[in-house]
Amino acid sequence: MRLIATSLLAVALVTTSALAQPAPQTPPPAQASGPDAAADFAADPLNTSATYAFIMDGDNGLPLYSKRGDELMVPASMSKLMLYYIVFTRIKEGRLKMDTEFTVSEHAWRTGGAGTDGSTMFLPVNAHVTVDDLLHGAIIVSGNDACITLAEGIAGSEENYAREATAKAKELGIDATFGNASGLDNPNERMSAHAIATLAYKIIHEFPEYYPIFSQTSFTYNKITQPNRNPLLKELPGSDGVKTGHLEVSGYGLVGSAVQDGKRRIIVLQGLASETERKKEGPRVMRSAFADFKTAKLVDKGAQVATAPVWLGEEKAVPLVATQDASAGLHISSLKSVKSQVVFKTPLYA
Repeated sequence: MRLIATSLLAVALVTTSALAQPAPQTPPPAQASGPDAAADFAADPLNTSATYAFIMDGDNGLPLYSKRGDELMVPASMSKLMLYYIVFTRIKEGRLKMDTEFTVSEHAWRTGGAGTDGSTMFLPVNAHVTVDDLLHGAIIVSGNDACITLAEGIAGSEENYAREATAKAKELGIDATFGNASGLDNPNERMSAHAIATLAYKIIHEFPEYYPIFSQTSFTYNKITQPNRNPLLKELPGSDGVKTGHLEVSGYGLVGSAVQDGKRRIIVLQGLASETERKKEGPRVMRSAFADFKTAKLVDKGAQVATAPVWLGEEKAVPLVATQDASAGLHISSLKSVKSQVVFKTPLYA
């Protein structure tokens, strides 16, 4: 937040013990009590079993909670959000149409097709498939063959797509690098939970006309019907996306979004032990995101936050006024402990 006094700049620093602090990797023992339990709760009020976790206010993009949320990790299929974002961008810019057809290459078929043990749309090799169908197969059933076909169709090869996706991440200011279009294990495929949440936020707000695809509970292609694996869609009212992920090296992950009482939350979890745990922890964390984490306005635009002494001026002091609103995301238990401090060089010279 910037504070201006005449032509002089001051900076307001807002600190809170509960905002985006890293939490211990191992949850505290259930029998903890007394001062130790209070300290554990203060360090990690969410207490999720996920190795990485992030909660975002889905209306303004403000972080509400972070557990190793800015560390690079193996994102698995959640990295496909970048592919969706790039394809949606090209459609919006008129560089691509939903009825454009791409050909399923042998590479797409062998790497992500029916003969693999990963998610697949069951695309036949050399088939001509519309972008519309490929997007539905990539988003709803997480088809690796559909994702590779889209990447090859827009960039010529998966390698070219990976370079474009990495460049796009840098352009968007998010911490991510890409090695393929499918999210399969690759040493260059790394993202932070914060980056994943940011991509979900951008897709929701920049492409509202396509976002409803993420809430569809099943997709049928070539007489094969497959379900959407997102557990939030069936377990939590108001859920409308976004994506699951799983690799042996990364564990089970979820990026989810929901709207309740006119407010949106986005969560990211990675490193869960099983699909059953994801089905249980995803809804629990989302419920907590709505009930326990708030966006608090700390300073209103135009509010006077301090007075600064002036050296050799006509006035002995000038007010320091906020040039914009300042908000923070935090657990509701920390609202009463929020403290602020205004820092500026003194004395201010006239």
